[in-house]
Amino acid sequence: MQYLPNIIFLLALLAGIGFFARNINKLRRNINLGRPADLVHAPAQRLQNMLKIAFGQSKMVIRPVAGLMHLIVYIGFIIINIEVLEIIIDGLFGTHRIFAPLGAVYDVLIASFEILALLVIVAVVVFWLRRNVAKLSRFKKREMQGWPSKDGNLILYIEFVLMVLFLTMNAADLQLQQMGADHYTQAGSFPVSQYLGELMSGLSESSLILLERTAWWLHILGILAFLNYLYYSKHLHILLAFPNTYYGRVTPQGKFPNLDAVTKEVKLMMDPSADPFAAPAEDAEPPAKFGASDVMDLNRVQLLNAYTCTECGRCTDECPANQTGKKLSPRKIMMDTRDRMEEVGKILDVNKGKFVDDGKQLLNDYITAEELWACTSCNACVQACPVSIDPLSIIMDLRQYLVMEKSAAPSELNNMMGNIENNGAPWPFNQMDRLNWAKESK
Repeated sequence: MQYLPNIIFLLALLAGIGFFARNINKLRRNINLGRPADLVHAPAQRLQNMLKIAFGQSKMVIRPVAGLMHLIVYIGFIIINIEVLEIIIDGLFGTHRIFAPLGAVYDVLIASFEILALLVIVAVVVFWLRRNVAKLSRFKKREMQGWPSKDGNLILYIEFVLMVLFLTMNAADLQLQQMGADHYTQAGSFPVSQYLGELMSGLSESSLILLERTAWWLHILGILAFLNYLYYSKHLHILLAFPNTYYGRVTPQGKFPNLDAVTKEVKLMMDPSADPFAAPAEDAEPPAKFGASDVMDLNRVQLLNAYTCTECGRCTDECPANQTGKKLSPRKIMMDTRDRMEEVGKILDVNKGKFVDDGKQLLNDYITAEELWACTSCNACVQACPVSIDPLSIIMDLRQYLVMEKSAAPSELNNMMGNIENNGAPWPFNQMDRLNWAKESK
């Protein structure tokens, strides 16, 4: 019976890590549904982007209030993980505050944890007020109705409870240290929980032990549960922001990639020795699909983008099409892509890794042509994203499919492309008549 708590803790830890590993494998599988992407060039620039944007939070602080609050939560998340390491070691080996021999260093660490925990609580309350009292417009868009809104609030509640449990655990621990209770050695500095501990001064030793142990267990079990909840929430960016910023775009934002198939056709047309009527070789690859109609046609970086989306809405807030009342929302583009990936993933789960056509696709069933053609390709959404997500690349791939595979461009665009083909310019005038207007003005 002496080792029963350690055995229970070990089983809980293994279960939490096991479910987390399963979710990570599903995540990797779903991202690998996409086409390979060119990720080997400019490694120094990629590393610099990751350090600056993901670690340095450089794009978050552009909006000072939200940026500062997020920075507090971010730093708290990273540093308090040291405290989680101590809890895990104590839980496995039955020790208590295993890092206490660090002395003054340990006192500074615990004091830092407590101050950060209090700041995180304040930041979480501010975030909740912004969402539910101030009701910022970007949190009230149509794509945020239902589960996305509940998910955002649920994450705030979880973070609030975890920090309160941490401070409660320390407050009870401090009281037990002062009482000289067995196993509770003098260790740590408690600048925040000491005031909470005053509310416990009348409790008996057994009650304090029960309170401290309850808060301890709920805190670590809550962290394990939250770790596994990440996969189902927008907070997956906690893990993916770093690879996403590393694999983010390093070429100029206004530069669009050339299609290899089209480049080959152009070179063939320009080669005087080539026979345009020659039959393709027997071992030639089948014609490439132009653009994308489903998630399997996108590349892996685009799918990683979709899972990394924080649903903050900065992209939609900056989108000029959205500001003028169009249906386009870059945030919705990313959320729809992620939802379609999840749907495809469930089909793979049911069919033992084999995809069975469900009669749906990303284009039309999730993202409509009206949304796509509302985009001005201005890159405002790309510039605004705090974690280097590129909604425009998905929009352009879907539009490319509509134009080159389905000939489904708007009539205005079809007219322009026809004029370019026939007249060498977007206007419906042949080259001989193009300057007539200048003659008439004299």
